[in-house]
Amino acid sequence: MIAPFLFAQAAPRTGQYELVYIWGQATPEAKIIIGLLMLFSILAWTVMISKALQMRRARRLNRFFVVEFRNQQQVLDLYDRRIQAEGCPLFNVYQAGGVELDARLKAKGGKTRLEAVSLKGMEHVKRSLENTVAQESLKLESGLILLAIAVSGAPFLGLLGTVWGVMSTFGHVAQQNQATLSAMAPGVAAALITTVAGLLVAIPSMFGYNWLVHTLRVLTVELDNFAQELVSKMETEYLGED
Repeated sequence: MIAPFLFAQAAPRTGQYELVYIWGQATPEAKIIIGLLMLFSILAWTVMISKALQMRRARRLNRFFVVEFRNQQQVLDLYDRRIQAEGCPLFNVYQAGGVELDARLKAKGGKTRLEAVSLKGMEHVKRSLENTVAQESLKLESGLILLAIAVSGAPFLGLLGTVWGVMSTFGHVAQQNQATLSAMAPGVAAALITTVAGLLVAIPSMFGYNWLVHTLRVLTVELDNFAQELVSKMETEYLGED
């Protein structure tokens, strides 16, 4: 019972000393590459956490807004109440459509709304909604390029450090004329640590990127469907016969 306990206590220490030893054997080039990979890792985790919080908040606010939107009597009731919902993509689409429709109903600087809007005016409302949907999608998508760079670039950067380290090790062994395991192992181990660092950056970024892209597609579809529903209600209430 005592021996396994001592072994369990000693294993983490051995692993820690091994990493410190390998880091000490790494070339300056490998240390620079590992430093860059650490920077990529910090940026990747920052993007993943911030985008996950942003999309989670957007989905929650979208659910609340849809309930309020479908409970109103007329399509511009929420707009007339001057409600604000910062961070809600569906509300931003609704607000843009409400502003454009209100401007078309108050043509020629009038203060009172007309009973109907022309087909041409409704087309302007549709284009305003389409532009807002595209802008909201771009807002949700911003920052994902950093994750894509981390996923695709980190393994190659780590591989570069490994190849460079192995090349340096073989060059050193050739100069010393000592092709022994003790002479080669430290340099090769130090070279491989850059590949490990690259994979540690790329693997979490890959899972985070795939999840965020899926969530982004869901939100984009919700935006498109809501814009179509909003246009349909606006046309039902305010589109003129001519």
